[in-house]
Amino acid sequence: SSGINAEWPLRRGGSMASETMIQNAKAFLLQESPDSKLNLYDHLCSIMHKVLENRTPNSVDVLEGLSKSVKTNKFVPATDPSSDVSAGSHEVDLANLQNKLFEKPSEDAEPEPEDEVEMPLPDLMDTAHYFEQAGVGLGREETFRIFLALKNLVDTHTLQNVRFWGKILGTQKNYIVAEVEYREGAEDEEQGEEEGEEEEAKEDEGEEPKEDEDDIPKPDYKPPPVIPREENGTGCNKKTYFVCNEPGTEWVKLPPVTPAQIVCARQIKKFFTGDLNAAVISYPPFPGTEMNYLRAQIARISAGTQISPVDYFKFEEDDEDDSDGEGRDSFVENVEFEPLRNQELIDPSLSNWVHHVQHVLPQGRCVWINPAVKTEAEDFDDEEEEEEREEPDEPVPEHGPPLLNPISEDTEVDSMPAWSAGLTSNLVPQYAAAVLRSNLWPGSYVFGLDKKFENLYIGYGHKYTAENYSPPAPPATQEEYPSGAEVTEVPDPTVDEERALQAVQQEQLDREAEEAEMEEDDEDDD
Repeated sequence: SSGINAEWPLRRGGSMASETMIQNAKAFLLQESPDSKLNLYDHLCSIMHKVLENRTPNSVDVLEGLSKSVKTNKFVPATDPSSDVSAGSHEVDLANLQNKLFEKPSEDAEPEPEDEVEMPLPDLMDTAHYFEQAGVGLGREETFRIFLALKNLVDTHTLQNVRFWGKILGTQKNYIVAEVEYREGAEDEEQGEEEGEEEEAKEDEGEEPKEDEDDIPKPDYKPPPVIPREENGTGCNKKTYFVCNEPGTEWVKLPPVTPAQIVCARQIKKFFTGDLNAAVISYPPFPGTEMNYLRAQIARISAGTQISPVDYFKFEEDDEDDSDGEGRDSFVENVEFEPLRNQELIDPSLSNWVHHVQHVLPQGRCVWINPAVKTEAEDFDDEEEEEEREEPDEPVPEHGPPLLNPISEDTEVDSMPAWSAGLTSNLVPQYAAAVLRSNLWPGSYVFGLDKKFENLYIGYGHKYTAENYSPPAPPATQEEYPSGAEVTEVPDPTVDEERALQAVQQEQLDREAEEAEMEEDDEDDD
């Protein structure tokens, strides 16, 4: 009876009670879960909608799977796992910058006029294909980006020849190096402005303020003469180099290298940072920034590792009279060159490869210059001092290997030959290419096949050393000034000695006064 009495009010007010119960039940089902932020009411509605939409047979048997599927579709992670980088990161900025390399020229743009000059842009992908067979390279994707970056360099400068020199690795950023030659008659205005600014700065430094006093002693020491750098297009500055950190970034032209920078670069060993304006802190102090140090290392690596098959280049007919090979700094391509077989290119004697870049002398130049020879201005300034000073000994001229010298004459490296030669494949040697690796400059490679050859450098820009690097010792400490009476400090006199000295000085003054009076009396008598 209690059950009947309890249900009676519901039957009596059935409509009102059912609406209230439905609202309370719906409110209960709409409560969100604190973990998933979902509610059961919407979840059940989604399941029913999916069942009715797909007409799922035996839906009661797959109810659990439908529920899991609905939950999975509504899942939203806190962070998008597909985006590992933020919108303003360096990778995104670099990608947006490199995206411009792949933009096609507009259809409205006028086609470039065809010149008789050959296209200076090389087929870098073809060259990379042969290096890839030898296990050397940067990967096809990065190589193609560098290829497009070189194309931008050709479009923005008047160049006759462009070559991908290599990549120098750094601690923070790397350097991509391009070797170029300007067309004949093309004026390099930027270089002229830089030289003008340097000359003005030197003139300002050379002007010393005039002093009224002439008694100030002048030191006799004179610093050693500055070795002048080689002109553009000759010696170490025969080629011009552009660098950038990443393909798509701005190309920066490196300044000409000076002999002092090359001489100092041989005595230090520094890792590159990737910042051209970074200071090179070393001993001996390097005369310049990382930009100049990079240029000096490029000159050293090029002089030691740029090689070509023998007879590929030849001297001009006017220079054939020089039997010793010295004094020649240019050559031309031999149109009658007959390619060598691979077995000849990898011959252990290494007599079929020659250096086609001039050797850098210990002076820091490719052509020696006598520092004792003075200009007219220096002769006029030192005209009076030359009589008193002894003339220094005449310097001994420096000589190095001539141009197109065989690499078989290179000095051994720690009981190893300077070069290691081999084929890209020993399984199919008939289709392989010859590859040489430098043991003196690790990271320098060259391949040769038929009439094709190319040099490439990928490394840290350091020369091989059998022992750990040790900086040169500082110069010996300067000796003390020789002791003598004129520089020896005497002890202070005592009080008695000062009084005795004063008494002697007073007696001398009195005696001089008496003698003066006597002379006056004698003059009066006369």
